[in-house]
Amino acid sequence: MVLGRTTLALAAVTWLSASAAWADEPMAQIQGVEDRALRDAIQRALSDSKQPPRSRSEARRRARQAGEDAIAVLRAEGYYAYTVEPDVTEGDPPRAIVRITPGPAFLLADPHIDWSGSPPDEGVRQRAVAAMRLTEGEPGRSADVVGAEGRIVAQVAKLGYADVAAEPREVVVDHADRTVRPTFRIMAGELVRLNGVDVVTKGRTNPEWVGRLAPWVAGDVYDPEDVAELERRLRDTAVYDSISVSLAGTDKASAEGYRPVVVTLSDRRARTIELGAGYSTSEGAGVDARWIRYNRQKRADTTTYALRFAKLEQRLGAEISLPHWRRPQQTLKLNSSVFRNDTDAYNETGATVGVDLTRRRQTTAYRTFGVSFDLSQTKEQVNRNGLIAGRKLNLATLAGLAAYAWDFSDDILDPKRGWRLETRAEPTYVAGDTSVPYLKLAGQGSAYLPFGKQDSTVLAARVKLGAILGAGLLDVPASRRFFSGGGGSVRGYAYQAIGPRLSDNTPQGGISLVETSFEVRQKITDRWSGVAFVDAGAIGTHETPQREDFRAGAGLGVRYDLGFGPIRADIAAPLGRRKGDPKFQIYLSIGQSF
Repeated sequence: MVLGRTTLALAAVTWLSASAAWADEPMAQIQGVEDRALRDAIQRALSDSKQPPRSRSEARRRARQAGEDAIAVLRAEGYYAYTVEPDVTEGDPPRAIVRITPGPAFLLADPHIDWSGSPPDEGVRQRAVAAMRLTEGEPGRSADVVGAEGRIVAQVAKLGYADVAAEPREVVVDHADRTVRPTFRIMAGELVRLNGVDVVTKGRTNPEWVGRLAPWVAGDVYDPEDVAELERRLRDTAVYDSISVSLAGTDKASAEGYRPVVVTLSDRRARTIELGAGYSTSEGAGVDARWIRYNRQKRADTTTYALRFAKLEQRLGAEISLPHWRRPQQTLKLNSSVFRNDTDAYNETGATVGVDLTRRRQTTAYRTFGVSFDLSQTKEQVNRNGLIAGRKLNLATLAGLAAYAWDFSDDILDPKRGWRLETRAEPTYVAGDTSVPYLKLAGQGSAYLPFGKQDSTVLAARVKLGAILGAGLLDVPASRRFFSGGGGSVRGYAYQAIGPRLSDNTPQGGISLVETSFEVRQKITDRWSGVAFVDAGAIGTHETPQREDFRAGAGLGVRYDLGFGPIRADIAAPLGRRKGDPKFQIYLSIGQSF
């Protein structure tokens, strides 16, 4: 063990030494800048070199280039009385150096706007001045001046002046009093009012339906956010290859002077076929096929026929999605399917129909209400007086759904920062061979924190909680209980393996659930990355799981970036195996585990 640790330490020292030797060096050394923030800004602007200069002439060239880069930074930071002297050291090899005397920072003085042509009304002029966000006496940074001009134009446009334009600005750098005096020349144009929507391309979409998506009525003052919202609503449907939304020119104005918004749509293929597959040692292989038809009803609708064939589940179903149903940002989904589930805990065969209505509350926040009706036959094992007996139930199940979801992560398949949260409530009534009402609650949250150089390391964490209220364990059909274990919950365990079991090792499921996961995701190359993870979970037969119900698994994985998302391969082992638990499990799928 001592030898192994010594070898590891020597290898680490060797690697660090080699890394230092191979590290790039700055193009030139900076001398004379005492302000640390300014020095760091200049240093960041300089290019790096993989090797020292091979001659004095090359060192001089590097020094001159570094001097030009330094001047750009000094001016950007408000230093205009600078002295920059490129030079070369006398050593061998020679090194490029830049001696800098920044001088005093020049300060802003009298920033103001000159309106070309007819100025807008007084309220708009005041808000344009406020949008500059330039304060006299602050450093006269060039980036702040350029940014102020952009904010002025954006503010005036938002207040209805769609044709606003910035003319060449005048910036006086006065060395006598060390000030920067910017004057912005803005042509506001006329106040614009909106008309309807013109769909200028022929396709499968009904122009009247597009017009109903507009978040304005004829005569409303132009707001670029309204035009952008119309484009977002069209993109949300995911049935177009390309979308363009823009304000028409003055030549398209109506008799009242209202201008329409022009929408250009390019339809995607009317039909697509999608195939997918996954594998794990606990759940076996599975394939998915989907045939999708777009815009059959000329209102950006989607019809999906789906087939899933896997060891644990077989399903054939259809779904119709109607985006912006009856009001913008609201999607109606109608679905039906026939299914068969063959698991260690139960066998279930049946058919279901359902309807969901999803409302987008914010850009990434959704609210869903729905109802479903199932007819099914379930076969399960129960414990009767210490003996295991089979039970067959013919059931009719009516379930409601109220769900809220927030997704503030940066990517659907490969999140690196942000967070997600989803909560669900399902009031359910089961009738038939057993009759019971209950409420099923579940919530899951995950968070992603990047750190390290170029965010190469990501810490990811997940928590899931669930409870069934109003019914005991045996009152709830096995197919409706909580289960845990497998690729989507606690890796290292077989599917449904966590929680209470009968004497023949059949999983019972439970009426309460706790799951947690923690991952460290490390980028190795542009395409490859590695993952270390720990999962834990518990299934309880009461309202909350007990301490002895908890099980944990740990493992390693690799990810290969396909461009749109990673393909993942994980191997995990249970910590504290029970009878029937495997030594390890392997999982293959697309996308991160959460």
